[in-house]
Amino acid sequence: MSILLQIGVEVNSGSTGRIAEQLGEVAMSHGWESYITYARAYQPSKSNVIKIGNNFSVYYHVLQTRLFDNHGFASTRATKKLIKQIKKINPDVIQLHQLHGYYLNLQLLFEYFASIDTPVVWSLHDCWAMTGHCAHFVLCGCERWRTQCFKCPQKNKYPKSLVFDRSRNNFIQKKKLFTSVKNLTIVPTSLWIEGLAKESFLFKHAMIVITNGIDTNTFSPQSNTLEVKTKYNIQGDFMILGVGTEWNANKGLYDYYELREKLSDNYMIVLVGLQKKQIEELPKGIIGIPRTESINELVQLYSAADVVTSLSYLETFGLTPVEGFACGTPAIVYNCTATPELVTPEVGFVVEPGNIEGIADVIIQIRTKGKMYYSRNCRVRAEKFYKKEDKFGEYIKLYEELIQSK
Repeated sequence: MSILLQIGVEVNSGSTGRIAEQLGEVAMSHGWESYITYARAYQPSKSNVIKIGNNFSVYYHVLQTRLFDNHGFASTRATKKLIKQIKKINPDVIQLHQLHGYYLNLQLLFEYFASIDTPVVWSLHDCWAMTGHCAHFVLCGCERWRTQCFKCPQKNKYPKSLVFDRSRNNFIQKKKLFTSVKNLTIVPTSLWIEGLAKESFLFKHAMIVITNGIDTNTFSPQSNTLEVKTKYNIQGDFMILGVGTEWNANKGLYDYYELREKLSDNYMIVLVGLQKKQIEELPKGIIGIPRTESINELVQLYSAADVVTSLSYLETFGLTPVEGFACGTPAIVYNCTATPELVTPEVGFVVEPGNIEGIADVIIQIRTKGKMYYSRNCRVRAEKFYKKEDKFGEYIKLYEELIQSK
């Protein structure tokens, strides 16, 4: 029996945590044994789970980051313990997800990877692997990642450093470590991030694009849409849905504020994943719902919505529109980063970033045609291009090829 070990910060929680969980499920359906690591967020898993570090190691890593811009180079004891567990498990393939998040020591981990012949696969869910500090560089227009980072213009952004700027040293170290692993395969989750990766120092590695998949059996059209709308007292309104795990200007939060002003009272915006304070500050006409780990609740909201929107300026894939498609709901996305790859005219609209008037116009078009005009095409697109069995099956095929070539 082949063994898969996935390294990530979450298990079955959040977007990457759910991706890891579903990949583990598909691997097990192919006869593999599955292990998944986590540092913080955890929901019950069908895989074997491994906890990395503890609260103290996380807090110490945060301190190292805030003072010394040392993100990814603390958590020494936790990483040594993880390496011992990897040796004991002896996986046939090691799958990497997000390695940032205050829980790993990159130097220890990648020096170990370079010393073994086990295939390592790294899925790019953001741009952090290419930079000396930030997880995204698009909005600030920084191009230093192409050659060498220094004097980071986003030092005060995640992972925030309040004092020192080690972006130059971090970049040099990451480049040395990440290019030292000869059996590393990079998996961009969209054509957009593949283009960036090929222009970074990661270009030396083999690359194959595999987009994310979803459970189309779970994410499917539900019949209790009136019940959901009644719960939020929006029975006769046109429901505009946004879903996120973190809401800020980059995710388009304030664009929804502007959109609310462009629409009449019989349109209602529902945002899922907001913090308590954010919910309290919402203007009239926007309903805020806290982050939920209930997939069933998400499915009901996607099904009840008349349109799903992703007004994010930074996405390396974009699960929200795809989950909406599976529930028969059309989408509106911005024409930036990866989300335009998801949407065709049969299932929604692509609008220029920040064009609130344009968003309002296409929402009215969708209302005029009716949700059912798009629903079948949405469901077909989800099943054809984003079924977890197919997309994560591509990972299994890649793993088997790497094992054979080894």
